[in-house]
Amino acid sequence: MTVVRQAVSKVPQITIFFWVTKLLTTAMGEATSDYLVRVLNPVLAVGLGGLALIAALVMQFRSPRYVPWIYWLAVAMVAVAGTMAADVLHKQFGVPYGVSTPFFAIVLAAVFVVWHRTEQTLSIHSITTPRREAFYWAAVMSTFALGTAAGDLLATTFKLGYFSAALLFVGLILIPVVGYWRFHMNGVLAFWFAYVVTRPIGASFADWTGKSRSLTGLGWGDGYVALVLTFLIVVMVGYLTVSGRDTPDEGFVSP
Repeated sequence: MTVVRQAVSKVPQITIFFWVTKLLTTAMGEATSDYLVRVLNPVLAVGLGGLALIAALVMQFRSPRYVPWIYWLAVAMVAVAGTMAADVLHKQFGVPYGVSTPFFAIVLAAVFVVWHRTEQTLSIHSITTPRREAFYWAAVMSTFALGTAAGDLLATTFKLGYFSAALLFVGLILIPVVGYWRFHMNGVLAFWFAYVVTRPIGASFADWTGKSRSLTGLGWGDGYVALVLTFLIVVMVGYLTVSGRDTPDEGFVSP
């Protein structure tokens, strides 16, 4: 007799709502991290960010299924902690973005290699076991740190400015979008390509709006930008919770 068990995905369906919320969290994480590091002691800010990340991930791993507010809280805390990881290396330890960017790229590649060798897939539609979920969040954290470093590399080290850097990354994201839509690009590759690039897009736009004009920004202030983006995230997650528009389908798999 064949026994089946219900496999419940721990991540949302990939819809336009996913990408909008992802962009909002990336921008919010950048602005929030910059604000906290500036107004608090950097060590204290990193400690608080780390504790918030751990708490959010504990809730996510304990949840038996995808719950919008829990999942997106974890993503938001990864956005804050990922920004801090890249910025602290640069500002507190003097590691150039030209070094941290390839470092985080190597870390992400290593996560993907180990994940694929262990599970034979990198598809987020297969996040139905604790081990796969651990690989997924390791990849997510790596993409956020990489995106932060890459965005600052172009904006500050290469002196493109935040707005120009954001536009460059918007151009880059057209590669997986058009590749998947028109040229049958592998879906898993297209997803992770886009996922990596959305981080510097959101972070660069957050820096552009929040940073002073002397730093090529609009001067709105990191704190104000963080509050506005947090409000928009709450609205979006509330809508997803009520509507269920991104709730993953449940399927049955053999043990």
